[in-house]
Amino acid sequence: MKPSPFTYHRPENLEQALALLADVGSEGKVLAGGQSLLPILSMRLAAPAHLVDVNRLTDLAYVRSGPDGVHVGALARHRTVERDAEAHAALPLLRQALEHVAHPTIRNRGTSVGSLAHADPSGELTAVLALTGGRVDLACAAGRRSVAAMDFFLGPLESAVRPGELAVEAWFPAFPAGTGTAFVEAARRHGDYAMAGLAAAVTVVDGRVTSARAAYISMSPVPVVVELTHDAPTDAADAAVPAAWAGAAEAAVDRLEPEADLHASAHYRAHLARTLTGRAMARAVAGAVSPDVRPRAEEAPA
Repeated sequence: MKPSPFTYHRPENLEQALALLADVGSEGKVLAGGQSLLPILSMRLAAPAHLVDVNRLTDLAYVRSGPDGVHVGALARHRTVERDAEAHAALPLLRQALEHVAHPTIRNRGTSVGSLAHADPSGELTAVLALTGGRVDLACAAGRRSVAAMDFFLGPLESAVRPGELAVEAWFPAFPAGTGTAFVEAARRHGDYAMAGLAAAVTVVDGRVTSARAAYISMSPVPVVVELTHDAPTDAADAAVPAAWAGAAEAAVDRLEPEADLHASAHYRAHLARTLTGRAMARAVAGAVSPDVRPRAEEAPA
């Protein structure tokens, strides 16, 4: 199929882009990487009258890292964020998650902020933003505003970006010292949409687990953050084994509401969540104790 007819705009700078978006309002869509938008247009699941291409706004193609975390501009490609050494040092979870995003060809073009604005319930970066408690900065002709992660995702493919607004930056806060992270997911094939997945963060102090949290994707209309500290094993040596997290995994599943679709039943998604929780939390503990531990892509459990 082909997209419905639209008027194409290519502003030269942010001021022009915001003026255009204010003018077209709800009739416009923003084109950055286009890896999610173009298939939707081609299938005519969306039919905007105007397409505003922001690829000339090169000032927004940045990745800035510091003690507070990682700031990602609207035109920073997934691959750029994934390969950025300073971003990895500040927040390893970003690279751990981005390694699961589709395939390198897609990551070379797709934008991290665009992925967040797309608000796909199976999107890896939605879990990262939710787990870190980050925010997305939005700009329009009238000014700017910041939206916290907990308020940014409204539903499947629905974010807090209003007509006339452009998501210009995402901020992913750094975790406290002693925190290890991991990202695992199960998909039919590597690069496919996840049937279930989670980002995990575990803080270890003096050999004891002091904090454990996880953010789940493909388990509800929006990413779900679950506090697991009270259900976690306390000794870090024990917590480095997936089986030690069985109770926490069960507690997490009790707080999730997986739904069935053509990819997996609700029962199977719950099974995946239990299995992947143990793997992710144990790997995060290993990362907290030995920061050089490198995650690898997961295959779906039987």
